[in-house]
Amino acid sequence: MKLPSLLMFLMLLFVATPTPAEYGDVVINNYSDGAGMRPVVFPHWFHRVRFRCKVCHADLGFQFKAGGNQINMLKIIDGQFCGACHNGEIAWSVENCNLCHSGKPNTPTQVHESTLQKLAPAPAASAAAAVKTAGKP
Repeated sequence: MKLPSLLMFLMLLFVATPTPAEYGDVVINNYSDGAGMRPVVFPHWFHRVRFRCKVCHADLGFQFKAGGNQINMLKIIDGQFCGACHNGEIAWSVENCNLCHSGKPNTPTQVHESTLQKLAPAPAASAAAAVKTAGKP
């Protein structure tokens, strides 16, 4: 009986930890911070190996620019954007927020383009760093 409890604890610990973005992932934070949620980390290549570009970018209307769509939970629940597949029938539904909202808080919307790239810091952190280095030659 202790083993199932331990496994459940480990699963919850894993789910509650912010996920770092990996190469090709898109961090979406148009509304998340304002709603008190972590940003979405969209695993682009995970989806790309399963579907042609046309499925999402033509049929579902996703723009070819990180943050170019005004995606929100009402639209997803209505079957738009991610909700076309993430409806509980084709793929998981919206009940477990942490499956998508797994990014580090305050990470701006961006594409993680390189295994060497560090995600851009939040705008406030960038401004503070600029102020610190402004007086240095």
